[in-house]
Amino acid sequence: MRNPGWIELQTNGALGINFSAPDLTEEQFLKVAEWLFEMGSTVFLPTLITHPLADYRRNAAIIRKVVQSHGWEKQIPGLHLEGPMLCPQEGAIGAHQSKWVQPPSAKLVRELYDMTDGFICMLTIAANEPGAPEAIAEARRLHIIPSVGHHLATSEDLARAVEAGALTLTHLGNGCPNLIHRHHNPVLSGLAEDRLTAMIITDGSHLPPELIKVIIRTKGVDRIIVTSDGCLASGLKPGTYNLMGHEGAVIEPSGKFWYPPKGFLIGSTLTIAQCMDYLESLWLLTEEQLVQVGRDNPLRLLRDICGCDL
Repeated sequence: MRNPGWIELQTNGALGINFSAPDLTEEQFLKVAEWLFEMGSTVFLPTLITHPLADYRRNAAIIRKVVQSHGWEKQIPGLHLEGPMLCPQEGAIGAHQSKWVQPPSAKLVRELYDMTDGFICMLTIAANEPGAPEAIAEARRLHIIPSVGHHLATSEDLARAVEAGALTLTHLGNGCPNLIHRHHNPVLSGLAEDRLTAMIITDGSHLPPELIKVIIRTKGVDRIIVTSDGCLASGLKPGTYNLMGHEGAVIEPSGKFWYPPKGFLIGSTLTIAQCMDYLESLWLLTEEQLVQVGRDNPLRLLRDICGCDL
């Protein structure tokens, strides 16, 4: 379909380049940014996953320098920090490294804000971890979008998170164990919490079509945001790689990027435009509704919460 200006709230890199890498260079970020714009991202949030705090400080400065030097403040208004305040338990932590996880706290949110010089638009926090409500409230105070995910959250955990100011669910249906309780699990808890907008990865690998349909029917178009969760494998050919600390990671011809020894997905290889094309192919939404979940809903968050002039 036509590209009305897709907005990507979560992309971790591409072309073999990881935005979280401790040796990221300005030239590397510039290369990926230009590629993402060429591939259909109009606005995107570079996403840094769970890493030592020093890497956040270093890479935020590198990314912001490129943004400012190229006048991209409207195209790249800030970062999405997907960590370090996640649930360290296996399954919930996904492809992140649990050794770098830190407990959520208002103090840590402020520290992250200060070390990035306020260059944060979104922060993912595990709702089931002690201190999560305080961290979420501090994020809202600093005009950061608090998103909850990579957790084992109950309905009670999510209710507390919403009351503290949480707004979205980071890639609902992913960032959780492969095997979960049939009734009490973070996917159903997220679906049932009407006040949270669900970010979903529609790349054909992360969610089956029937679950995408259920999420859309349950949440409604007003509370859906499509994201790619694109990673350094985006733009690479199918094959076996040593990427993101996972030796033997596989990119399938379908684009699926996963780690066979543990059976989990590492990230997406599709861009936001490709994810929108896949969602369109499922015939679940009209063209107007596709524009809403791929542009209007994330745009409203960035404007209303972060104050972005987009």
